[in-house]
Amino acid sequence: MAELNKLTIAEARDGLRKGDVTSVELTEACLAEIDAAGVLNAFVHKTPEIALEQAKAADARLKGGEEAPAMCGIPLGIKDLFCTKGVASQAASAILDGFKPEYESTITQNLWDAGAVMLGKLNMDEFAMGSSNETSTYGDVVNPWRRGNETTPLTPGGSSGGSASAVAADLCLAATGTDTGGSIRQPAAFTGITGIKPTYGRCSRWGVVAFASSLDQAGPMTKSVRDAAIMLEAMCSHDVKDSTSVDLPVPNFEAMLTGDIKGKVIGIPKEYHMEGIPAEIEALWAEGTAMLKDAGAEIRDISLPHTKYALPAYYVIAPAEASSNLARYDGVRYGHRAKLGKGDGITEMYEKTRAEGFGDEVQRRVMIGTYVLSAGFYDAYYNRARRVRSLIKRDFETVFADGIDAILTPATPSSAFGLGEMADEDPVKMYLNDVFTVTVNLAGLPGISVPAGLDAQGLPRGLQLIGRPWEEGDLLNFAHVLEDRAGFVAKPGKWW
Repeated sequence: MAELNKLTIAEARDGLRKGDVTSVELTEACLAEIDAAGVLNAFVHKTPEIALEQAKAADARLKGGEEAPAMCGIPLGIKDLFCTKGVASQAASAILDGFKPEYESTITQNLWDAGAVMLGKLNMDEFAMGSSNETSTYGDVVNPWRRGNETTPLTPGGSSGGSASAVAADLCLAATGTDTGGSIRQPAAFTGITGIKPTYGRCSRWGVVAFASSLDQAGPMTKSVRDAAIMLEAMCSHDVKDSTSVDLPVPNFEAMLTGDIKGKVIGIPKEYHMEGIPAEIEALWAEGTAMLKDAGAEIRDISLPHTKYALPAYYVIAPAEASSNLARYDGVRYGHRAKLGKGDGITEMYEKTRAEGFGDEVQRRVMIGTYVLSAGFYDAYYNRARRVRSLIKRDFETVFADGIDAILTPATPSSAFGLGEMADEDPVKMYLNDVFTVTVNLAGLPGISVPAGLDAQGLPRGLQLIGRPWEEGDLLNFAHVLEDRAGFVAKPGKWW
């Protein structure tokens, strides 16, 4: 077979079934690539012993004659936000230094039950707060793509930057990601891979370190739409340990990839034609629209009138929830604890521990969140943002009720930018990277980023499809058609 680490999940699954390859061989190929790609800084906790043990078990399962799940034997990278029993799970934060959970997140347990293999934990923005993977205690992740012949290191996007970089560089066959305001879809677009955020409640949040609990949702980051369908099915489940987990049947998403979208209606929101959007992004969007129309879909202009309030509402709600969730990190029970001076009491321990353990971006968001939840500003900011969120959700409900089956938009307002290029600027400029993605989280909808072309500098760009709630199968089918029509097969030139 081809270089084993470059296989898709679907190709590897078929090869494993035929006996052309073993899970141990796949796993060893990926482990070798990981060791050779240290400059990308994607993997931060390697687990080769666990990986090979799981791979051997998967091979035995495949040979045992039982009908093994599609993910059996597939080597994966796991974002450091997922708790993995006995393996460091730091959320890329110094405050969780040394923390090894005594339990497994529901999603990773679902994957291990399906026979998947854990290669290790992946880098990310600290507590998933960031759009460039520059806030991690492990250091920056590097995008395997480069601008033309330049050697400038580029961001892979965030917060799931390690996942995106690892998949794009073929260090693993796929990876888990989480998405609070675009943290799966934006890095997927920056690295030329596929990333889907399912409907809020489709995947359990239990055992996933919380950022903003009403927005967080996990999903797969893969080399193709078919792979996303296969992996998403394994990740989804109802979970009594997560009160927001929905008890709905999980369909066979792969079987829904028919490629037939004739008669379906695609909405193009006028509000996403924003001032200052690059001409290249507009052109890509128009090309994607033409592709779907050519495949038989009806294209209809729609209005989502409250879109302009999405970013301000998101950057009130998300920090508010973060300030509450991160209050548990105090140095008392686990993780980092500051050294105390003579006379220091518990208040000083809290203050010093949190000042040392949290990075600048996390501190910034905790302070914003604490401010908007304070007695004098709760109504002026937090409650107002919640009302705006309801209006944004109603906008989507209205267009779906009017017969729209999916919505097509750009995934990001730019291609990958250089590491450090935005670090010293106003943080609001970094927040603007989420302009096309945050509405999906605020409304709890499924959204997917599909690579659709290269910019003038040879960097990948993605288009986003937004679907109806709980209809990930239909959304994946739209994405499958777009992927097929776009014909994106480019890969980064190997320099690492």
